[in-house]
Formats: sequence, C-alpha cells, structure tokens
Amino acid sequence: MTASVLLVDDDRPFCESLAEGLTRRGFDAAWCGSGPEALALLESRDFDVVLTDLSMHGMTGLELCGRVAAARPDVPVVVLTAFGSLESAVGAIRAGAYDFISKPVDVDSLSLTLERARQHRALREELRRLRRIAGESRAFEELLGASPAMNVVYDLIERVADAEVSVVVTGESGTGKELVAHALHRRSRRRGGPFVAVNCSAIPTSLIESQLFGHVRGAFTDAREDRPGLFVQANRGSLFLDEIADLPLQVQPKLLRALQERCVRPVGGAVEVPFDARVIAATNHDIELAVDEHRFRQDLYYRLNVVHLEVPPLRARSGDVLLLAQHFLEKAAGRAERRVVGFTAGAAERLLAYAWPGNVRELQNCVERAVALARYDQVTVDDLPEKIRSYRSPHVVVAGDDPSDLPPLEEVERRYIHRVLESAGGNRTRAAGILGLGRKTLYRRLLHYAEPSPTEPRAADEACRSSVPPAGGSAADPDGRGGDNTPRGSS
Repeated sequence: MTASVLLVDDDRPFCESLAEGLTRRGFDAAWCGSGPEALALLESRDFDVVLTDLSMHGMTGLELCGRVAAARPDVPVVVLTAFGSLESAVGAIRAGAYDFISKPVDVDSLSLTLERARQHRALREELRRLRRIAGESRAFEELLGASPAMNVVYDLIERVADAEVSVVVTGESGTGKELVAHALHRRSRRRGGPFVAVNCSAIPTSLIESQLFGHVRGAFTDAREDRPGLFVQANRGSLFLDEIADLPLQVQPKLLRALQERCVRPVGGAVEVPFDARVIAATNHDIELAVDEHRFRQDLYYRLNVVHLEVPPLRARSGDVLLLAQHFLEKAAGRAERRVVGFTAGAAERLLAYAWPGNVRELQNCVERAVALARYDQVTVDDLPEKIRSYRSPHVVVAGDDPSDLPPLEEVERRYIHRVLESAGGNRTRAAGILGLGRKTLYRRLLHYAEPSPTEPRAADEACRSSVPPAGGSAADPDGRGGDNTPRGSS
C-alpha cells in the first residue's frame, strides 16, 4: 500500500531531494516550506504521515507537531533535526511525535520508519472501527459480532425473548450457546429472576434426578436435609439445561412430565412442588438424529423445541474473527498488564485463513497464548500456534499432472464436505441437501472426519451453577463450560 507523506522543511533543495528519494521508494511524497502551509494542506488532503524538520523559521517543528496532534491525532508525525540531542527527542515525543530521526538522513532507514508510522495509523483506525462495532454489539449482552450470520441470531433473540416458550439452542462446541441463553433471559420479562444453569452431561446419572427435582431428608444416604431442585431454584427466572442430548433416558420421562405439569416431585417426596421457570436447552449434538436413533424421546424433543435457535460456527462468520480476536487481546493484555495493542497484517491473515474447529473458545485460547508470547506491541505470525501458521485451506484445488501432487479421494471428500458446510452457515440440514446425503449419513461422515478441538476438564462440583447459589457459592460461571459456551464478551 502506497503511503502518502507530507514533508515540511524551509530548506527547499533538501525537500525536493528527499521527496524525490521517497518517491523512488514507492511513497506518495508532497512537501511545503512552513508549518502554516502544512496545516492548510492537512485540512484539504489526507496524509498518512507528516515528516517535519525541527528547526524552521516561524512555526517550529515542535509547534507544528503539537498543532497536528491536537487537530489530527490520527496522523503520526516524525520529526527531523540536525541536532540529535536527548532534550530534542524528549521534546518531540512530548509534543506528540511518533518518532524522532537525526540528520543527515538515510533514506532507506527513513522509509522503514515512515512505513511503520503508516501501519501504526492503519492499526489505530482498525482498532477504532472494532471498538465501534463492539460498542454496537453490547446491546446483546456478552454476545459479540456484526456478521450477517450473527445478525440472524440477534433478530431471533429479539423476537422470542419475551415469549414464554421453550427454546432449543444448537451449535458446535465453543460457539457460545450459553451466552445466547443469557441474552434470552436478560431480554425477557424474567430478567429480574434467577438464571440457573446445569450441565446434564457433567452430573452422575445417580444424582441428576436429585439435582433437577430436589430431594427430601432421608431420601438417600447423605440426604440430611430437604433440598429444592434446580427447577424450583429457577422460579420466576430461567433454567438452562446444557448438553440436553446427554440426559439419561430414564430421566427423560420425568423431565417431560415436569414440563407438562409445571411441577416437580422431589426424590423421596410425596407432594409435588409447582415451579414457574422458562426452560432453555442446548446441545452440540444432532438432536434430531438422536430422536431417530431412539436415544432421545421424540415427545420430549417436541416439548422443548418450540423455538429452535442455531448458533453459527466461527468459520461461517469470518467477518467477526478479527473483532473477537481484538476483544480477547485487549482483555488478555489488560490482565497481564502488557502493552500489546493489535496484530500485524501477517498475523491477521493467518487468523482469517484458519478454519477454527474449536470455534470462539479456540480463538480466545490462541489470542491469550499469543499475548503471553508477544515480544512487541503487536502480535506477529511467530506468536501464533504452529497449527495456525501452517494451516492448509480446505478449498479443493486439483491441478497439475504429477500424481504426487494430487490428494487422495478421502481428503477431497473431507475438504468438500467442510466447504459445503461452511457455505451453508453450519446448517447441517441444508448442507446435507446440497450434498445429496441424508442427515444421518452427513453426521456420521462429519464424525469420521472430525478434527480434534481443545477440550476443558469438567469437574463434578462445577456441574450445577445457579444465580441463587448455596452459601459460599458463586453466582455464575463467567467463562462458560461443558464444551459449548464461549467466554463472556464473545459469541
């Protein structure tokens, strides 16, 4: 990209010579002989960098630097002087200069400085754009993104938030399904009530009925007192059933009855207890396939799936990758108290090219690692994980006559299936139709070609989280768990 440079010096021959040298090196160089002329030019034309001499008649370079910093803070100023003293450098920096260079000028070194200044300006403009988008996205609580795929999610949340119907949220692991559930709760009339979350796959089968419906004293060993279940704890609020497809079959009829009758019978109890909670369920599995294979009750599925909301994978919302990455970078740099402000162009390109099988959680993990390893104020390609640096695009290209260059059929099929799924926005039903496959066949092939994604340990004591916790407990899990939720501030 050609950088436009405004050279300011009252030495005309020097200006003409330096402008010619910069032009030969690919810069769009213009010059003028005084500070007031420079300010007038900046009002009528946009420049990437201002290069000014320090000692000039009338307005000095320091004065011009201060005026530019006040009027055009987005334009970096590089100061030139024949007197390379520490005092001059400090004065220039205090006046708002981006850098300080002593005469005589080496044009090649100056070119590198000007290019860094241009990149600095471009980075600040991109940060400003990302912060503006992030500010607009805060209307959806912790969800972040401005891609068309996420706008569809936002629209559906707005339309069903106040409806007293059950919602099933589906999507791949790490896409932010719990954040969607939080947004549904906080935009509903139940926002003043509790948001109670439970991971159905993280609770032992022998305990899940007690966790959901409660128990009375003496119902089983260690039941020393009555304890209300999560349905009752979520009264006047929302109950989030994460990993609902992993709910044991023997518990599913009891859950169905609770949803139909709006009351639960505690384990060991003789009296049913009414509850008033909205149920939001989520899964990263193909729940319709589970119904077809009799692993999930069809009547329970229809009771839960009044509204279906699918969260797109990160590869289907590539326009959000840098926005999310910048958000995670600022959070990680703030926690670590490190001055890392953005990504180099090369690093950004690698982030955009990668497929992100682990979705937003994998992106956050990558950015936090990069911030920890960064040696400069920007994350470089070398700071990224090796698998991202060396990632191969899934796009299928068959060219050349050398058999050693041609991929095997299975690899071509894998890449093509993932490409179609990406084009379908992660919608497996639509992708299966394009491919001419049944949903079951597509699901099995995806399992066969599944790429390993980062996993997080699940502890039994993290299985249930409630905004009305027992004494000493925490109100919510801020980072998401169970392989389906992204950290707060992301989607």
